Amino acid sequence: MELWDSPPFAAEIRDGRIYARGVADNKGNLSARLAAVHAYTAVRGGLPLNVKFVIEGEEEIGSLHLREFVDAHRELVQADGCIWEFGYKNADGSLQASFGVKGMCYVELVCRGANTEMHSSHAAVIENPAWRLIWALNTLKTPDERIHIKGFYDKVASLSETDIEALRQMAYDEESTLEKFGLDSFVLGLSGLPLKEKLIYQPTCTVCGFQSGYTGQGKKTVLPSEARVKLDFRLVPDQDPFEIFRLLRRHLDEHGFADIEAIPYTMTYPARTPLDNALARSVVRTAKQIYGTEPTLKPMSPATGPMYILCQRIGIPAVSVGVGHFASNNHAPNENIAVDDYIQGIKHIAAIIEDFAIQE
Repeated sequence: MELWDSPPFAAEIRDGRIYARGVADNKGNLSARLAAVHAYTAVRGGLPLNVKFVIEGEEEIGSLHLREFVDAHRELVQADGCIWEFGYKNADGSLQASFGVKGMCYVELVCRGANTEMHSSHAAVIENPAWRLIWALNTLKTPDERIHIKGFYDKVASLSETDIEALRQMAYDEESTLEKFGLDSFVLGLSGLPLKEKLIYQPTCTVCGFQSGYTGQGKKTVLPSEARVKLDFRLVPDQDPFEIFRLLRRHLDEHGFADIEAIPYTMTYPARTPLDNALARSVVRTAKQIYGTEPTLKPMSPATGPMYILCQRIGIPAVSVGVGHFASNNHAPNENIAVDDYIQGIKHIAAIIEDFAIQE
């Protein structure tokens, strides 16, 4: 809270930007779309097609009940296309249009030792669960960024010429990205097409957090009794999160870590929509009209969401565009969107409604 320059829930406007918790992810997008429907109805007297809003509040914890809702109300949910929940501008000001999301297998690993924490002098004869968990993690991934779980890459879809060409055309400002995060280089020193391929089409294994023993200020000589790590695996077509969890469990067992508990959390399938479907054409065509430039087409977002559950699983194409920008600070202090981007986002949704109705 102390890192905010204004109260997080005050929606303060200053220097042409709206600052508020969730304004980019995802309140700004929702309110812009409601405003677009209101504006279109006010100007035209009515909508040229039916518009449905599906709003759920569990996305950050894995959309635990969305599949159940879709299965129970499939006829209500069914649609000809979906404008997905997020969207941003690049560092150069061009609009991004994303046509999918990575999947996720989110897991917590727990290693337990003695039934109590104790003085670290006992480490000479008592096993340290923190070290044991570190040794287990070392079997999962090596410094070359390769994930060493047997079968992990077996179902990663091969790239078509269309996929590769989409990567070539996709704008990615390496210099601005590195500058934003205060870095000198990307992993493995990658740049150009290989960097974009890894970002969009390659799965990941990430340590999200590690907890064990004493981590407060100063010194405390402790031998931990437990160690925990949270991992996320970002997945690409055609990987199955449930299969990845089974492969992880087998890997730990085969490497002598059967005692380490693996707790599954989010299990989300990757999702993709072809770049040449009717909704995609409407989004791209109207973006040129509203923003005055060609949008950047991202075959998939490196982020994750329940797009497959709501859309592709039941035959609905989905495209993501929205009102955020390169430095919106999602999930961070001083999250913001530009007022001009918000207004453009309203106009863009209204234009999509009109254009898509003609196509359909």
